[in-house]
Amino acid sequence: MEIQENFVNKVAQSGLVTLDPADFYPAGERVIYDIAENLYMGLILREKDFREFVKGHDWAQYQDKIVGITCSADAIVPAWAFMLLANRIAPYAKEVVFGDADTVESKLFERQIEKMDFEQYRDQRLVLKGCGDVPVPTAAYVALTAKLTPLAKSLMFGEPCSTVPIYKRKD
Repeated sequence: MEIQENFVNKVAQSGLVTLDPADFYPAGERVIYDIAENLYMGLILREKDFREFVKGHDWAQYQDKIVGITCSADAIVPAWAFMLLANRIAPYAKEVVFGDADTVESKLFERQIEKMDFEQYRDQRLVLKGCGDVPVPTAAYVALTAKLTPLAKSLMFGEPCSTVPIYKRKD
């Protein structure tokens, strides 16, 4: 008796289109500038001291980097202080964003998503890839879902071999 083994790749035959959010990962070194380092006793921003710091600081170290500006201390920091930092960092940095590391990543992904042409995904059965080497913020998945839902035939999360259904259009 001859045994013939035919393996069928059902995933390849499924017509699923995999969209990997990590493909939109904006390249560039990230740096977070924490204004808490400039607070007197960790609570107060002294304008004179801060302006002297800003004047003497080497801002060139942020050359071509993506810089997030934040304050990790529980202190009231006036908006002009963040604006002053952005003004000094912007000529050097690739991009300046207000927020901590998580906020920076979310904003960068969302900006990339806003630039995308989603028409290519119309009437497609889509899988938003859920695992990879690049950590994708939940905000990116939310933004992609909002953009793809009106277009896609179906939307799933995970890997083509193991998906979680998110949306299926009723035709």
